[in-house]
Amino acid sequence: MTTDYSARDAVVRRNVYASVRRRDGLPQDMFANYWRDVHATLCSRLPGLGFYVQQHFDRDHNADLWPIAEGVRRITATLDGSAELGFSSLEDQAAFAAASTILYADEFNLFSEAVAYNLPAGSITYVDREEDAIRNGLDRYHRVHVYLTRKAGTDADGWLRASSAGLARDPAVQKWKLHLPEAYDNAHPAPPSLDVGHEVEDDRLNLAVIEVAFVNARAAREFFATPGFQKMLAEQAAHLDAIGAYLVTGFYTFVRGGHPTPAGIRGSRQAELIDQIGAANQLVPDVARRFVEHAAA
Repeated sequence: MTTDYSARDAVVRRNVYASVRRRDGLPQDMFANYWRDVHATLCSRLPGLGFYVQQHFDRDHNADLWPIAEGVRRITATLDGSAELGFSSLEDQAAFAAASTILYADEFNLFSEAVAYNLPAGSITYVDREEDAIRNGLDRYHRVHVYLTRKAGTDADGWLRASSAGLARDPAVQKWKLHLPEAYDNAHPAPPSLDVGHEVEDDRLNLAVIEVAFVNARAAREFFATPGFQKMLAEQAAHLDAIGAYLVTGFYTFVRGGHPTPAGIRGSRQAELIDQIGAANQLVPDVARRFVEHAAA
């Protein structure tokens, strides 16, 4: 069995999980390139940020990604991706928030909807077999974000933690990360970006999210047939009102361990070109410092 790298997420004590939908009329390629090359490099330079990842979704592939039990509704919101921003302390998160006005002013250029869920106790990574800590490019896994509406009056969080801990031990699972954010409040929209939608339907108010990855779709289907998953499926309706699943196409890491990655400093596509050509000279500290110092000047 390959090494588990989940411990590297322990430094993220607080985080924000945001779902986004591209601006109507904006071509997909232009949206994706702007988000990961322009918006991301601005975000990566703001103070206090300890972790920043974008995961881009496939709008056109949503069939059979996650089994849904009878009595559980389907979440049908159209989404184009998620962003996860992590912090090592409340002070770091406050420093980032204070500097984020310039970031929020940019969101009108690419998002028609952006919704930020707050996780003051952080998320839980049960397993992560991805050796590359700064993955930047097309996702090599069959990775799905499963959106789950927690049923009121139940211990849905406890059930999700217990189910996640058990299922993450299955050798087919390459990554299992659980987000249990505070309930979203439409009366206090977040993030505070103007002319961007921040209001969600009832099924996305009390949301939990599982990020789960397999080597391919066949491995996922075989996992769904295991006794452990079938037990979770049988218990869905007792703890959940609705489920939606989103397939990840690209995984882009811009900040890790409090430091911008090559993609965070130069842009995602530029970092891909550096790797493809083998230009190791572009990644030495003296070169990277030129870009960061120039940005701060």
